[in-house]
Amino acid sequence: MVDTPTPDFWRQLDIVRPVEDLTFPVTIIGCGGIGSPTTLALAKMGVGEITVYDDDFLETHNLPNQIYKLSDVGKAKVESLLAVVEEFTGNKIKIHPEKVGANHKLGGVVISGVDTMAARAEIWKSIRYKPNILIYIDARMGAEVCRIHTVQPVNPEDVRNYEKTLFTDEQATELRCTAQAVIYNVFMIAALITNQVKKFARGEPFPKEVIFDLHSLIIISN
Repeated sequence: MVDTPTPDFWRQLDIVRPVEDLTFPVTIIGCGGIGSPTTLALAKMGVGEITVYDDDFLETHNLPNQIYKLSDVGKAKVESLLAVVEEFTGNKIKIHPEKVGANHKLGGVVISGVDTMAARAEIWKSIRYKPNILIYIDARMGAEVCRIHTVQPVNPEDVRNYEKTLFTDEQATELRCTAQAVIYNVFMIAALITNQVKKFARGEPFPKEVIFDLHSLIIISN
């Protein structure tokens, strides 16, 4: 009988140490173009306790820009993501096939990768001034452009600045159905989110906002 191999993290130990640094739970809300590659990236970096929320099922138009397989079509995204992450890393994530609303009790690092501003507004009700949430990362993507907000929910200045970015879906720029997502963009956003988590874990300064445009190859952080 062959033993199942386990990841050996020695090549990254001067960058981030799973056992010493990644000691907090991470919750990811939304398992699509943002959440699915981010979940896998965090698991591969060594985050041990990951919980994901999504009530959606996989469709064929999700395949080009999410990390799922052809055989996953029709399945719940959280179920498929559980299988993908376990196969790639051995990590058995916790899954919830549901949306997150104002009454959910969250903790640790929370990452939002939802599709609508209405969903973000509901999630924020579970985040705002909650001391058990270490940082909140809200990632927003459209075509080749992405914006990532990283908020400390008990910091009044962070709260004020973040709430200025909450607007209605009617006020949002509507992209054509054929110009909404592409695979290289989701890998880029997963990398930047994972890097924010690493910076937090190591006590390094991290930007409160990151904007990138892969069409023009511009990255802005502040």
